[in-house]
Amino acid sequence: MKTKTASWIILIVLSCIWGSSFILMKEGLKGFSSDEVAGLRITIASIFLLPFLFKYYKIDLRKNLKGLLLAGVFGNLIPAFLFTKAETEISSSLTGMLNALTPLFTILIGVTLFRQKITRNQLIGVGLGFFGAIALIYFGENSESSRNAMYCLLIAIATLSYAISVNGINTYLNGVNSVAATVWSFTLIGPIAAIYLFGFTDVVKHANENAEASASLFFISILAIFGSALSVVAFNQLIKLSGTVFASSCTYLIPIVAIGWGFMYGEVINLLQIVMVGVIVLGIWVMKLKGNTVVEEVEVTEIRIEKE
Repeated sequence: MKTKTASWIILIVLSCIWGSSFILMKEGLKGFSSDEVAGLRITIASIFLLPFLFKYYKIDLRKNLKGLLLAGVFGNLIPAFLFTKAETEISSSLTGMLNALTPLFTILIGVTLFRQKITRNQLIGVGLGFFGAIALIYFGENSESSRNAMYCLLIAIATLSYAISVNGINTYLNGVNSVAATVWSFTLIGPIAAIYLFGFTDVVKHANENAEASASLFFISILAIFGSALSVVAFNQLIKLSGTVFASSCTYLIPIVAIGWGFMYGEVINLLQIVMVGVIVLGIWVMKLKGNTVVEEVEVTEIRIEKE
């Protein structure tokens, strides 16, 4: 299969899986607390991937540890807790909409931390995207986003965390097999999640006493296996095939899938929210256009733009 075709197939499948993950978190929250849902998600995903460690145990940890930690901690552990905490107060559809910030942060992190070049169109796209996000948070007609701005901020931090992970994978794990990278990143964070889950939460009590715990655990397991373990393998492969910006562009489709699930579950979604998502997506589209200017030299404290 050609690289371009494979990239688009992976992109569409990932968008459907991750677009559905927000409603799965919501279902998980019916039987467990937000911390328990996140801890279960990471723990189950780690256990699912554990058998693969026997095949991919040969890896240069000293050389790849930084990339594995970035992928594990920033790409999975931190966002898992932030997203579920946010969904205790805001809808799954709004969560999916705000997830579209990922490619915007991917550009900013790439420039500021990884010294990547940036085009003028990317700067314009970032501006459009953040305008749409701010409007989405503060000017929703039903005031849901205004009342819960702090929880929307948690999602913004989670997408920033994703962006750090995406750039880290592209920079430090470019030569590592995508399955091996995923297995080892979850091997590193799995014990942390499990210790927190069983040592500092009431997950066992809720599993035994909450009537909805079984159903919630089923949805969390789907989220863990497909939304974390298998999808991360596919995402790492997509980054290697097409680069960070194309890989993070699955956020074009994720809000659409999330909004669809929101409608099905009766969540309130107003026209202004959809329009602002359109503005964010427009920003992402502009970022992908070829510009006439580039950053020739990038410093953390200064961006100097020159004509080609």
